[in-house]
Order: sequence, then structure tokens, then C-alpha cells
Amino acid sequence: MKRNALSYIIILFIALCCQSAFAQEAKQVTAQPQAGDGLGAFLLRNGYNVQQYKQEFIDLNKARLGKDNQLKLGVTYVFPPKKENTVFQPLFGKDEQNVKILSHDLKGATFYLVSGHGGPDPGAMGKLRGNDLCEDEYAYDIILRLARQLIQHDATVHIIIQDPNDGIRDDEILKLDEDETCEGEAIPLDQIKRLRQRVDAVNNHYKTERKGYCRAIFIHLDSRNVDKRIDIFLYHYTKSVLGERLATAMRDKFEEKYKIHQPKRGFTGTVSERGLYVLKESFPPCVFLELGNLQNDLDQQRFLKKDNREAIAKWMTEAIVSDYTKNNKK
Repeated sequence: MKRNALSYIIILFIALCCQSAFAQEAKQVTAQPQAGDGLGAFLLRNGYNVQQYKQEFIDLNKARLGKDNQLKLGVTYVFPPKKENTVFQPLFGKDEQNVKILSHDLKGATFYLVSGHGGPDPGAMGKLRGNDLCEDEYAYDIILRLARQLIQHDATVHIIIQDPNDGIRDDEILKLDEDETCEGEAIPLDQIKRLRQRVDAVNNHYKTERKGYCRAIFIHLDSRNVDKRIDIFLYHYTKSVLGERLATAMRDKFEEKYKIHQPKRGFTGTVSERGLYVLKESFPPCVFLELGNLQNDLDQQRFLKKDNREAIAKWMTEAIVSDYTKNNKK
């Protein structure tokens, strides 16, 4: 009797293991690439966030991929199991790195986010109580906040300029360092080389993800006479209809929010064409923002307070969602 009972338990255990294995195999997602598919486009077409799943996909399919992780036609690739509702992005810092998906308003949209300067070049400089205020640090913090909010709406986001240890910071004084990279590559001091490097990074991503709604966003802070207070100025490349459309949506959103939060001040920011190198040479439609004068005491409040930096990112995100949903996602 005991032997029969033990045999039954063993058989039941084996059956449960097999059932679990079969269930796991049944859930496994596979697909073959289409002609012209890059890795990013292949992941997106099959419903996978590129930033979240790219490395895991490569690790899982290493033996099936060609040189430089190129896809091969006729080969069946295995997709990793989805991590539902959460995206891991360590660049946000340990307290913010797990991002919960709150909506699918930007599902299928892809963004290339570039903060100005970095590495050996701090950009514009201001002063506050004996402390240096550096353009690259504040632009980077706002870019991270924007990236996080876009991800919360299920967008694919590439953060082109990266700092391995800063993360999203709540301090007023963001200390200068020089360890920013362009996706792991050292940032050159020479301006043309620096701009070409980040444009190349944007374009390399875009070549594999250019289906659907793709946008590049560049964020800078201005440096003018200390008495000159300015609003947010937005630029797009000459004759870029899609770039102008998004820039206008952002400008209108800023104006709307200023009427609510600063009704007596008004908003004078503008949208205009510029022949800037990054706008001219980037493949996806672009918006370039100058967020204020880092030299001016009043403009500094726009950057020093974490709530203000968060608000700028939030308003930009609202404008992006509006542009994406109202214009057939193109």
C-alpha cells in the first residue's frame, strides 16, 4: 500500500512537471523577421518595448543572430516573456528605476531624447549663492523626467546622453560632473564632433525603428544677459511639418499652463525655424527647446525647483500625447 502510494505521488509529480513545461512552451512567443527588419522594428512589430527587451532578446537568440546582432530572414526567433506593467531603467536612479506603465496612450511611439552638452562641456553657466549652475546638469534632469513620463504612457524611449550615477535628482543645486556619455561613448569636447556623435546615435536607432511615430527632442538652457528674462522657445527644422506640429503643440500647452499657474505674467514663447546642425542632420522629425536664461534669477527658479522641472516634463508629455493621438499617430 505504501509502495503504491509512493508510486502515485511520483507519477503525479512527473505529470505536473510536464504540464508546467508544456504550458511554458505554449506561452513562448516566436516570429520570423520581414525583409528590411532591423532589431528595433522587429521587436516593436511584435509588441515589445525596444529599450526594455532588446538585450534580453539578444541574449536569448545569440546563436540565431548574424554579425552585429543582425536578424536573418527565414530564421525563427524567440521572444522573452513580458514583464507586465513595469519597465526597468537604471538611468533614473535606484528610487525611480522601476517605472509602472500607467496607460497605453503612446504605445507604438518612439522617442530619442538628447540633453545639451555633457562630458567635458557643461554648456551655459549661472551662479547662485556661490554655486555654479551648469546647463548640462539641469537639461539632463529634465530629459530623465520627460523620459520617465513617456515610458509611463508605454512609449519606447532612447536616452542618448547618459550619466551612469546621477539619476533623477531633487536637489536645487545639481553638482557638475564630467562622466556623461553618448550611449557609453566618451563625449568629445570639439563641438562639431560632439553634435555629430549624438546625431549619429539618434539616426542609428531611427534606421531600425522608423515605422510609425518617431520624434527626437533636444533640450537646452540659454545664456543671455543677466537681466534678460525669457520664456521657452521651440525650434524645428526648415519645412519640417511634423517637427513644427509638435513644437506648436508644446508651445500651446505651455501657454495654457501659464494662464493657470501664472495668469498675470503671460507667455511669450515662440515656435520658429532654425537651421541648427542637430535639426538639419537628424532623420526623425525634431523639436529643439531653449527652456530659459540660466543667468537670470527669476528664470533660474524654473530649473532649481524639482517641482518646476517635473512640471516642464509633464507639460511636454501632455503635448506629445495630444499630438500623437490627434494626428493618426504619424
